[in-house]
Amino acid sequence: MVETIEQKCMSKGVKLTEQRRIIAQVMSASSDHPDVDELYNRVSKIDKKISIATVYRTVKLFEETGIITKHEFKGGKARYEEINEGHHDHLIDIKSGEIIEFVDEEIEKLQKKVADKYGYDLVDHKLELYGVKKK
Repeated sequence: MVETIEQKCMSKGVKLTEQRRIIAQVMSASSDHPDVDELYNRVSKIDKKISIATVYRTVKLFEETGIITKHEFKGGKARYEEINEGHHDHLIDIKSGEIIEFVDEEIEKLQKKVADKYGYDLVDHKLELYGVKKK
């Protein structure tokens, strides 16, 4: 079972105000990688009293405590996603901003092969592919 952001906050001792709880629930329900403005638009539909400053502070808190991670994909605002156990890479559509998460065993093997070739043990990597959807 995958823990929600709300559950991760509780297990890490992060105090959850009602506004933080709403932000955590909206982030957990997101299937994309929202930026702060997108997140603010979503949470303000639930509670109009949540300010954008509260969203910024909460996102920063969640990032600092290792609950979410920040991505700075080319040409755009910082985007956030929940930290989960499984590794994945990203394919970013440079026109629409759509982000596709994927795992490809051939790429994983090739990365290890390249590290081996140069005498390294691979300990981590981040792969971002940028493209335009074919017509």
